[in-house]
Amino acid sequence: MTGWLYEGKPFDPDLSSGQYGFVYCIRDRESGKRYIGKKCFRNTKSLPPLKGMKRKRKQVTESNWLDYFSSNETLKALIRKHGETRFEREILRLCKTASEASYFEAKWQFEYDVLLSEGYHNDFIMVRLNRSHLKHLK
Repeated sequence: MTGWLYEGKPFDPDLSSGQYGFVYCIRDRESGKRYIGKKCFRNTKSLPPLKGMKRKRKQVTESNWLDYFSSNETLKALIRKHGETRFEREILRLCKTASEASYFEAKWQFEYDVLLSEGYHNDFIMVRLNRSHLKHLK
């Protein structure tokens, strides 16, 4: 079990195959406050070219998504103070590309007024998207 829920059930890591990442919601079971964010399944790192090669190499490794509890400092402090079991982590949508994850993260953040509502820990919304990167969603 991953500690993540998806469609009401524990998330099966096999579903991450072929996906870039996901949009998630973390909920404090006591206060009800939430946080909406996104996370990638894998990280890509550029390595210097091997001797005799001109192009840089790429190394793909699994990200820390299994243990991830947000980049929000307020939420991370609450998790350190109260423990992980107080918080529920739910995957809202699996995303095939980084642009798709950014789009749906921002969409839900605006839809739920995360910056105006006291019910959310989100402090800012950052997004820059290009229509051409979302063609596969049409």
